[in-house]
Amino acid sequence: MRAVVQRVDGASVSVVSGVSGSEPETVGEITGEGLCVLVGVTHDDTKEKAARLAAKLWSIRMLDGEKSCSETDAPLLVISQFTLYGDARKGRRPTWNAAAPGPVAEPLVDEVVSRLRALGATVHTGSFGAHMRVSLTNDGPFTVLLDI
Repeated sequence: MRAVVQRVDGASVSVVSGVSGSEPETVGEITGEGLCVLVGVTHDDTKEKAARLAAKLWSIRMLDGEKSCSETDAPLLVISQFTLYGDARKGRRPTWNAAAPGPVAEPLVDEVVSRLRALGATVHTGSFGAHMRVSLTNDGPFTVLLDI
């Protein structure tokens, strides 16, 4: 599993419907300090890796004063992002061969979210497989790449 973790001062994710001219609908939002987490899943990922990622996200000291979400009860916005496993080393068009297909990836992203909630986290999410728009204010900026 791979995650791009950003310390934010507010973040939201909206879903864009297929209807021309319709406004995006906000499906997840956090206000104030928290973490915005983009999660990618590859073929050999497991529920155990999802649990390890959740534990890391809950305890990583990225917030102001080197605090963690577990110490401050800061919320997390977790969004699936298969493009984290894109490979653009050859040619001009990325390939997505390393990204797990939806039926494999969706339950594992859900597992990260449910493990975070079981730890006591307030978690908001995007909508798996939807065309989404993510807005955030990166605080710092402070961004970390996690590979589990």
